[in-house]
Amino acid sequence: MDCSELNSTEKTRTSKLLNEINEIYQDIREESMQSETTGGSVEKTVILLKEKAERGDSQAAFLLGQLHYEEGRYAEAEVIFDSIKDEDPRALYQLAVIYYDGLGTKEDLSKALEYMRTVAFWDSSEVGCIKYAALYNLGQAYLEGFGVEASSAEAERLWLLAADDGNPHACVKAQSSLGMFYCRPETLDLRKAFSWHSEACGNGSLESQGALGVMYLYGHGVQKDPDAALFCLKEAAERGNVYAQGHLTACYYHRKLYSRAAALGERFVLTLRVSGYEDISAIARHTDCLEEYIRKGIAIAMFYYARCLQLGRGVLKNRDRVKSYFTQAARIDPEICKELQMDVVHGRI
Repeated sequence: MDCSELNSTEKTRTSKLLNEINEIYQDIREESMQSETTGGSVEKTVILLKEKAERGDSQAAFLLGQLHYEEGRYAEAEVIFDSIKDEDPRALYQLAVIYYDGLGTKEDLSKALEYMRTVAFWDSSEVGCIKYAALYNLGQAYLEGFGVEASSAEAERLWLLAADDGNPHACVKAQSSLGMFYCRPETLDLRKAFSWHSEACGNGSLESQGALGVMYLYGHGVQKDPDAALFCLKEAAERGNVYAQGHLTACYYHRKLYSRAAALGERFVLTLRVSGYEDISAIARHTDCLEEYIRKGIAIAMFYYARCLQLGRGVLKNRDRVKSYFTQAARIDPEICKELQMDVVHGRI
């Protein structure tokens, strides 16, 4: 992952939406093909969708609102979504997001959760898979106490509904979140955690693939399997999971594959320096992984690379860089570095 990947996420979403619109409306596709830039294509599409919406095309109305939303024109999107929210659960869902995050308007958690709850329990087949996303967001609100009284039990109940027994068409994020939920000290059940991470990984979750690698590595909720751990960590690391990249560096080190550990650590540190990897929020949005674990991954990789430099394992010794990387790792995640430092004291690293 590099800067261009992180910065292109919004443009990619707009492009995907334009492609969807072009597949539905041939006349819009023909008009868009005459535009030389994406910006020109967007403006033409807005005009044509508006004309269709004014003639009573409800699908065009929603897509117009969504196009405004993706372009960051939240006030315009809000007006359109509000006008069709009673007939289109997708519009109601997007309004809930706008009010929840305060996008172009004042944050209104009460209204956001009311709308999200209506979508989650919308009594019609028209709601489709968006109900799973609404259930997931409600669960997140209860877990964190946003707009409601915090309740782990209610969060669990809602996420189980959103996960729908591992249905690949349900909310994969809820499946992965249940894996994380059952790893918490307050709700610890590692067998359930492993089961849900397995379901989510099978449905494409990058976060759960990295988590499975760590569970196989340490035997958490499953019998230790170093080969399965290495496979999961390598796959997840290649797909951009920072937590997996950190643990893969540690895995190579402990297998005494010091050259690989040092090379991976060095590549990781260089990427941090030149590509904006320090923007943890951007990485979280791009990979759909939790910021907490991104921090852990960065700190682990940096710590082990510093240790390679300190001992000359797989790389030439360099005291100046050692101090810098140890300091940066401790700043990013002090707790994980304390644990690793204790391993150094006891000769485990």
